[in-house]
Formats: sequence, structure tokens, C-alpha cells
Amino acid sequence: MKVIQNIKNKVNNNTILIERGKWINLSFVLGVDEKEFIIKIIDGKVNSIFQKKVDTEFGIFKISSSLKNWQNHWLKIPPRDFHDLFAMLSKKLVKLDGDLKPLMQNLQYFKDLIASNRAKR
Repeated sequence: MKVIQNIKNKVNNNTILIERGKWINLSFVLGVDEKEFIIKIIDGKVNSIFQKKVDTEFGIFKISSSLKNWQNHWLKIPPRDFHDLFAMLSKKLVKLDGDLKPLMQNLQYFKDLIASNRAKR
């Protein structure tokens, strides 16, 4: 899915985001409808993004939603309840699973990583 692959370039070209995540070394799952993508982060940079093919592939945590919800989140000016990961969570538009400790410890990094796919202003 090209829109998911765009995240790698957008994150890796954002020096502020890389600096914020320089201690992050993990993989997590980004779910889009029924598809799951494993995003591997090394020293704050997105090392790889690939579609999960077997159940033994996993990440520390999973953030999932429908493609329509992600598309709303990635609009230049997202509608109410789509502007922020936790706003989406409170409206049950996104689901979190797994060990959420690394997500919460680096919350702004992950919120910015996901929002990096947002259209430029």
C-alpha cells in the first residue's frame, strides 16, 4: 500500500522527529482495514515497512483503524475527532493492542510518525 510506504520517507526526512526518537528501537504494527504493516524503527528512523504475511510476524504494539479513518486523519485539516490519535481512540475510531508502555513513553513521536502522512499545509 503506497500510502503506508510514504511514511518511511516522510519520517526519515524529518530531522526533528528522528532526534525525538533517537532512542527508539522496536517494531510495531499499523493496521489498515484487514491488512497489517510492520514498521521497524531503528534509532528513530523507519528502517522498513512491510505487510505482515504470517502470524509469527509481530510488533510490540498495534495501532489499527479503517482506511477511511486513516484517510481522514491524513487530510490537510482533519475533521473533528480525526486530528489526533487519542481523539480517535476516545471515539473508538482506532484500536490499540499489545504492550503500550513504549507507545506511552514516546507518545509524541508515534503520534507525529503516524501524522507524518498528513497532506502538507
